[in-house]
Amino acid sequence: MGSLETTASAQVPGEQLERMYRSMLQIRRLEEEAARAYVQGKIGGFLHLYIGQEAIAVGTEAALRKTDWVITTYRDHGFALTRGTSSRAVMAELFGKDAGCSRGLGGSMHMFDAENRFLGGHGIVGGHCALGSGVAFRSKYLKTDEVTVCFFGDGATNIGGFHEGLSLAGLWKLPIVFVCENNLYSMGTPLDRTLPARDLTDKAPGYSMARDRFDGHDAVVVQAHMSEAIERARRGEGPTLIEILTYRFRGHSMSDPGKYRTSEEVEERKAKNDPVRVGRERLSNAGFSEAAIAAIDAQVEEEVQDALKFADEAAPALESSMREFVLAGGEL
Repeated sequence: MGSLETTASAQVPGEQLERMYRSMLQIRRLEEEAARAYVQGKIGGFLHLYIGQEAIAVGTEAALRKTDWVITTYRDHGFALTRGTSSRAVMAELFGKDAGCSRGLGGSMHMFDAENRFLGGHGIVGGHCALGSGVAFRSKYLKTDEVTVCFFGDGATNIGGFHEGLSLAGLWKLPIVFVCENNLYSMGTPLDRTLPARDLTDKAPGYSMARDRFDGHDAVVVQAHMSEAIERARRGEGPTLIEILTYRFRGHSMSDPGKYRTSEEVEERKAKNDPVRVGRERLSNAGFSEAAIAAIDAQVEEEVQDALKFADEAAPALESSMREFVLAGGEL
């Protein structure tokens, strides 16, 4: 653990560690129940789970202000939750219900919550990087102190939208942080078969921006690194390209059998780098009793089960919503 992480760990109060653990467990349990509901046929389309990567969303949120912006790719449920979308609204969206955060019209891949400044899950790989730069340009043009954080997977770093977004951000010194969540497999292909360089931040100098690279299984470490980049952007010193090394414990999506890696590899990663376990250990080391942690677990479980019941019983997405929000001219 480097000096930045060591300093951060010593300064994190117990209340914040509790919030981080609660948030990571909320994401984990909601995703697990979503997977079960998908198998039961209650969720349609694609479903990309965030299990194993929870510390990134939670640690980043701890470094952000509510007036900042987040935009991401289609593995987006965790970010919706950390930004402030309720468990009910996330689960209802997965179920295709009108009470969902996108009125049931977006589903898993297109969570959106403008009130909480979460600008979505986007299905076009890398395309939203250019959109993120556009959001940051707005903030600079209006002379606000807002920062945009744009997340994407390792597979997006060879896409045109990625290069366009970073090029403009570097040129105009936009208040944005680009974050590659490198879970190593770019859907189902090991990176050594698609990228000649192992360090993705080697791309940063080409766009005249700062860079950082670190392991992302500990929310406290994520917060420490992200805080530096976010505040750099807020001071007008330009963007940063960050690569966070992480690992998804499930397939790329629910339809992915994961034949490109062994079960032994996955289990080893779970044993060493489970963000929820790390968060629980931090609570214990901070003096939280097993009873206190169990009480948090029970509260989260109650919330998730409530969200499931709510989504199951809610009214389905409305045809009128599709006419109003999706179709130009409002006609089928």
